[in-house]
Amino acid sequence: MDDLKISKKKPSYPVKKRLNHYLSEYNRNIRISILYDDLLRFQGSVTVYDKNDKDTLWIRVYYSEFDREEIDLSLKRVYTKLHSDGNEKTLSFLNVDAVDYCTFGNSKPFRVKIRNVLNDNYTYFYVKKADASRIYGLELEHMLSPYNLNFMVCKDTLIEEHIAGIPGDEFISNMLPKCTEPEKSQIAKEFVKFNERCMIRLLGDMRSYNYVIVPTHDFDHVVYKIRAIDFDQQSYEGKFNVYRPQFFKENLTMVQLVSEKFQKESIDQYKIEERSIVAKRMISYNDRIEELLNCMINDSISNEAHINLLKSKIYDYTLDLKFKRSKNMGAILKNALAYVKRNYENVNTKDF
Repeated sequence: MDDLKISKKKPSYPVKKRLNHYLSEYNRNIRISILYDDLLRFQGSVTVYDKNDKDTLWIRVYYSEFDREEIDLSLKRVYTKLHSDGNEKTLSFLNVDAVDYCTFGNSKPFRVKIRNVLNDNYTYFYVKKADASRIYGLELEHMLSPYNLNFMVCKDTLIEEHIAGIPGDEFISNMLPKCTEPEKSQIAKEFVKFNERCMIRLLGDMRSYNYVIVPTHDFDHVVYKIRAIDFDQQSYEGKFNVYRPQFFKENLTMVQLVSEKFQKESIDQYKIEERSIVAKRMISYNDRIEELLNCMINDSISNEAHINLLKSKIYDYTLDLKFKRSKNMGAILKNALAYVKRNYENVNTKDF
């Protein structure tokens, strides 16, 4: 198990013209009356603790009376655009229960809790600084994973829906030991597939607190799925193992579970299954993925040292000269996805 080190501070990359056009074409660009910087005008805050009185690293912020009314109205409008058609008839039924701010990590997000006053149902969304690499990560997740993602961009502000689930670290500590043996086997299978999917699409830093476990009741048993919730490390780091969740010490329990439950033949089978599913999604989204990759190829979302290291490492795995010739992270990812698609079409199961 490697002790992988992630760059302490990944820079935030601006949304350039080509990517902006892409977002407009696929209805990701919107107009909103409140931006990330507006939410920074809070007057004070209190620490948010969980049910066990543990510091969550979030603070609950509050605003002056002068700002509060305008901010609440704007946040409710954002909610209606994110989850509906922007119709303002429902605004009177909505209440902003809380605005929380997290200083931990790169994106320093605001988390907004919106409650329907008619039935007390509530949901969250996030307001963040728009970072091009994160947007690429969200779009790739939307197209290449089993899950659709709902997000919007306005200038330098990114709005994301909340991804529900049990944080991976919490699940591993508190719930995994109570799972039945068949459930553990199913979770191990999902981790193999999740590991493969992250590697193929170069999504990094999937430590246990950057993904969630989603349990779904199906007849007489529970099905568990694993979903990424953090996309800051899309195609940024140079170390290839950063894109493979199995190499993080935080995931050691999951790796051990896979070793206990499966022999190599089963692991290889699940890897092939996931590659085939990703290849099918690439074919379904062919033109859209091509447009997104062309945006990435004409963008800068990493530094030269990381690019050179990653392309040499992937070349060592594949011996495909296209990786050696890659000029940037967009080209590396395009070649990686083409490699998977080519092997699928040729029914070639050679490992990445």
